[in-house]
Amino acid sequence: MDLRLVVFDMDGTLIDSQDVIVASMGKAFGQMGRPTPSRQDILSIVGLSLPQAIARLAPEFSDAALDEAVVRYKQAFVETRAANGGTPSPLYHGAIEVLDRLAAQDETLLGVATGKSRRGLDHVFAAHDRRRYFQTAQTADDHPSKPHPSMTETALSDTGVSAADAVMIGDTSFDMEMARAASVAGVGVSWGYHDRSALRDASCVIDAFDQLPAALAGIWD
Repeated sequence: MDLRLVVFDMDGTLIDSQDVIVASMGKAFGQMGRPTPSRQDILSIVGLSLPQAIARLAPEFSDAALDEAVVRYKQAFVETRAANGGTPSPLYHGAIEVLDRLAAQDETLLGVATGKSRRGLDHVFAAHDRRRYFQTAQTADDHPSKPHPSMTETALSDTGVSAADAVMIGDTSFDMEMARAASVAGVGVSWGYHDRSALRDASCVIDAFDQLPAALAGIWD
């Protein structure tokens, strides 16, 4: 049996974390006495590793200011989540059902490639009790930022799946560019943080999770 690999982005693809991300970035910039970027600008950089994301929002920052902003954002994220009673960011509608369906297929392996830290990803896994579904999980702690293909290539190496039998699922241009760089097919999702028009490197774009199995079948068949 030939194994297949489905790698998911996290923020904007599996979970809707935009409120805590926007609030945390605003708090970090405010603590530094800097103008807060717009919600649209903040969401446009979700998916990048944190230093690269903040550098895009504030290209005028010195290296020291960038380092400070990264630390303040991480602190603000923990504080914002705690202020919400520790309530985890919700999974998008239909995500659980599709993950359950894919995980039940002997020939299908699941993975994650995210700009989150390992600590942040572990929190999501614990909150939604789905860690057991993922055979490989790549985070910003161990790789260059998307769209560098390192996360995808490591997921392939971890699972022994060829690029031709793997698909990357994501909501941003960074995800689709990473997939292309690793010679992996990309499925874009329209419910995330980048406009549909930004997903031009995707093999296809879906509008609901229940469309994913058919999209995968179309790619592999």
